[in-house]
Amino acid sequence: MAPTKKRNVSSSKPTKQSVITPKTEISHKVGRILKNRTRANDVFDLLEFLQSDNEKDFKRAVMSCNKLFCTLLKKKDLYIGKLPEEEEALSGNYSAEEKYHIFMRHRYNSCVEILLDLLCHEVHDVWESSLCCLMKFAAAEGQHPLEDLDWSEHYSFPRELIQRVVDRLLSKTVDNSMLISRFQEFLEMADVSYYTMSSIRESFGKIMDKNKGAVSPIYQYNVFALMSNISVPSQESELTNFMVKQEAKHEDWKAAKLNEHKRVFERMWLGFLKYKLPSSMYKKVLVILHDSILPHMSKPALMIDFLTAAYDVGGAISLLALNGLFVLIHQHNLDYPDFYKKLYNLLEPSIFHVKYRARFFYLANLFLSSSHLPVYLVAAFTKRLARLALTAPPAAILIVLPFIYNLIRRHPSCRVLIHKPSTEDEPLEDPYVMEEEDPALCRALESSLWEVKTLQRHYHPDVSKAAMLINSPLSEQEQDISEVLEITAYELMEKDLKQPENKNIPLEFEKASQLLVGGGNVLGQHFCLN
Repeated sequence: MAPTKKRNVSSSKPTKQSVITPKTEISHKVGRILKNRTRANDVFDLLEFLQSDNEKDFKRAVMSCNKLFCTLLKKKDLYIGKLPEEEEALSGNYSAEEKYHIFMRHRYNSCVEILLDLLCHEVHDVWESSLCCLMKFAAAEGQHPLEDLDWSEHYSFPRELIQRVVDRLLSKTVDNSMLISRFQEFLEMADVSYYTMSSIRESFGKIMDKNKGAVSPIYQYNVFALMSNISVPSQESELTNFMVKQEAKHEDWKAAKLNEHKRVFERMWLGFLKYKLPSSMYKKVLVILHDSILPHMSKPALMIDFLTAAYDVGGAISLLALNGLFVLIHQHNLDYPDFYKKLYNLLEPSIFHVKYRARFFYLANLFLSSSHLPVYLVAAFTKRLARLALTAPPAAILIVLPFIYNLIRRHPSCRVLIHKPSTEDEPLEDPYVMEEEDPALCRALESSLWEVKTLQRHYHPDVSKAAMLINSPLSEQEQDISEVLEITAYELMEKDLKQPENKNIPLEFEKASQLLVGGGNVLGQHFCLN
C-alpha cells in the first residue's frame, strides 16, 4: 500500500475540493481528461489515488497516470523547455494553450515526484509498479523530449529522470537490494546502462564529498549492488538494445560506442574505490574484480593503488587482492616485484581456519604453476607449508601434502629437500628460518622436509598414508588438488564412521575346511594365538 501521508500535488490546487469518484471510475477519468480539456482538474483525483492506502486503487492509479502522461507526451501537450512557475503562468502573457501545457507539465512533475518517493516503500508491488511506471515515462521522454534543444547537435535521452531514479536507488537509510535487482532488467538496455553509470559517478561523488567520505555502510552497499549489476559488452556489435533509438547520427552517440562504455565504467569504479570501504565490502569487490571489473576497463593498471591498499588490510582480503595483482601481472604486464614475497608472508597458521582456505590454495597453486620460478622461491614455499602442516588440522594437511608434492614435481631441483643424507642418529638444528619474511633469505634449500617424515606418524590414518608417499619416487603426473580443496573435518569423520556393507573380515591366510568336523586339534591348528 502507498503511504498514508498525503502531500500537496500542486502549489495552486483549486480551492474547491475535487470529488473523489468510486474506484471503478479511475480508468474512465483518463479518457475524459484527454477528450475534454475542461476536465483537466480530474488529474488531481488520479494523483490522490496514487497516494491511496488501498493497493488496488493505487495500481489502477499507476496505470491511469502512465496512460495519461505518456499520451500527453506523445501529443506534445506538456510544456517543452524551462518550466515557469504556475503563478507566473497565470499572471503572465501566455495563451490558453500554453497555460494548459504548463498546468499539465506541473501535474506530470508531481506524479513523478510521488512515484520517486514510493520507490522506498516497504510493499513490493508498490515500489515495483512505481519503478516500471517511471521507466515508461523515461522511454516516452526519450521519444518526445521535454527539453527545448537543437536536436541536430544533441541526443534525446531523459538524463535528468534517470539521475533522479538512481539517486533514489542509492538510499542512505534503506537497503534497496531488491529494488536494484528489479532495475537490472532496464540495465540490459545499452543507453540506460551508460547513463546510469554516469549518474552513479555523479551522485556518489557529491555525497562522498559532502560528507567527507563518512557515509553509512547501507549507502555504500546500495552503490555496490547497483554497480555490480552493470556489465559491459565484449564487442561493439552487441550494443543493439536501446530504450531510445536516435533517429539521426545514432552511430556517433556515445551510448552506442563500446569505448565510451568502458571509459565511463572505469571512471565509475575508480571513483568508488578511491574511498575507504568496510572490510566486508573489500571482499565483495575483490571476489568479482578479476572477472567482472578488470576485463572491462580500458586501463586496468589504474587499479594498482586500490589493490595495494587492499593488501595492507590483511587476512583474506590480502589474498583476494593478490589475485587481482596476479591478473595485472599475467595479462597486463604489470611490474610488481614484491608479489611472491607478499604471498609468502600470507602463509600463517590462520590460513587453515579462514573461510577462503580453499580459494587461497586454489590461487596459490595458480600463482606457483610457472616452471620458470627460481628454485630458492619454490623451496621456501615448500618448506614453509611443511612446517605449518605440523600444527594444521587433518583436513588442511590433506590439502598441503599434495600441494607440496606438486611443487616438487614441477621443480625437480627441489628434490634435494627429500634426498638429504640420513642423520637419524645425530641431533641437528634446522637451518630454515621460519621468521624470515624474505623467501630469498630463509635458507630453505639448506634444510629438508623432515616435517613430512614426522607426519607419517600422525594420529589420523589418511594423513599418515598421504605422508608415506614421499618414501617412494613421485610420479611425473601432478595430483589434482581440486579434489581435496573443499574437504572438511566433518567429511573426514563421516568417512571413518561409514563402513562398507558386506565387508569380509579376513581371519587367517589359510581357509579352514574342517572346522566343524571331528579331528581333534582342528581348532588348535587354525586358531592358535601363540
